[in-house]
Amino acid sequence: MSGSALSLAFSEIGIGDRPAVGGKGASLGELLRAGISVPQGFVITTMAFERFIAAIDPEGSIRRAIEGLAAGDLLAISKVAEGIRERIVQAPVSDDLARAIVQGYAELCSGMAEDQPVAIRSSATSEDSSEASFAGLQDTYLWIRGGAGVLNAVYDCWASLYSAESVSYRLRFKLPEEGLAMGVVVQRMVNSRCSGVMFTRSPLTGDRSVIVIETSWGLGSAIVSGIVTPDKYVISKVTGEVVKRAVSHKTVQHVPDFAAGGVREIAVPDDRRDEPCLSEEQLGELARIGKLVEAHYGCPQDIEWAFAPDVAGGESLFLLQSRPETIWANKEAKPAATPKTTAFAHVFDLFGGAKT
Repeated sequence: MSGSALSLAFSEIGIGDRPAVGGKGASLGELLRAGISVPQGFVITTMAFERFIAAIDPEGSIRRAIEGLAAGDLLAISKVAEGIRERIVQAPVSDDLARAIVQGYAELCSGMAEDQPVAIRSSATSEDSSEASFAGLQDTYLWIRGGAGVLNAVYDCWASLYSAESVSYRLRFKLPEEGLAMGVVVQRMVNSRCSGVMFTRSPLTGDRSVIVIETSWGLGSAIVSGIVTPDKYVISKVTGEVVKRAVSHKTVQHVPDFAAGGVREIAVPDDRRDEPCLSEEQLGELARIGKLVEAHYGCPQDIEWAFAPDVAGGESLFLLQSRPETIWANKEAKPAATPKTTAFAHVFDLFGGAKT
């Protein structure tokens, strides 16, 4: 990997490149290295972001403004964050940076129809780590076409690092602004027949012996936005048996908006509303891939996936992202009790301590 690159293909990066491409970009490259089917793409590197920020803020006023905020002062956070975002989206991009973004997109479209639709996804350096997950706090833009559209969406992704929600999260968890940077993933869109999320441990109980799959028709943004109640399956990692299943009534789905870009909401045909999105074979394939990805990373994973048409004219499973599960991992990392300085203090506390 070139240390001075403004953009890097997924094939050039892995999990160790998080400082250069952010958490999401590093994970996608790592999945590709592990032989997992991932829609092709590239990452606008953190160096590009840092160069852009240095040009518009050479004195470091943005970082100082955020560091001066109180975690609980939501009104001040919102006001400061809005001002920073306006500075970013209104600033010009240097010719070499704009060229790197547009050229990367052109290479991604090479050999295919012009203006291939892509997803533009945030990839912050502190995102999707084992300590913290920024899922949903920074922006994603779906079904973007053309070099100018990609360039504008990259701007918007950079600006979303300074959304009120993202800034508030960093302040609350005392995450440093120093060294924080944003990579941006540019990835071919897949027109999902169905999509969803998969947890390689139960998100409700923390049980590591099961895989939990949630799915609905169309693009996964319908599940993320909460407009549908997805089908839900619990699968035993030991036997492969589906131990629980709940097929929901699904009335709407997200599909590509080919005319305007982005996605639109449409009704699910009547004959599919109560039908399961996945066959038994597809559930088995998902569970197999989930166990493989968990073994590769060495910890439970939160995975986004889609079944979509492939270049051979059939349908394939694509992984769109995998991040460490953090809720139960963080609970398990906390000590069961605060250590005592002496044995006497431990016994004293055990029997109730002093009464006042």
